[in-house]
Amino acid sequence: MTAPIRPDVPPSGTGCVECLETSGWWFHLRRCAECGHIGCCDTSPSQHATAHFRSTGHPIVQSFEPGEDWFWDYEKEEAGSGPELAPPHSRPADQTVPGPAESVPSDWRNKIHR
Repeated sequence: MTAPIRPDVPPSGTGCVECLETSGWWFHLRRCAECGHIGCCDTSPSQHATAHFRSTGHPIVQSFEPGEDWFWDYEKEEAGSGPELAPPHSRPADQTVPGPAESVPSDWRNKIHR
């Protein structure tokens, strides 16, 4: 990965910033490797991680899921590796998937992007 990655920047929180502001929900989470913004993945209804890339030009994200450390470059459309980022490295392990639990509709499987 050659785009700006700032290992010292902590994540913006434990869930998708925009979903939490609008009572939305997510399937999986991604962390911007430049500014720490947490956004929801492209399977999620709102796809805020990709929207963050489009609005800021920050091309590198890392999975924010427990046990995952892969990076994705939106510009090159390829996976890769990178340095260890500031903790925490994932959402809390006890956080529901999808989440947050109180915002997830009962028919959530019909609302995700495949």
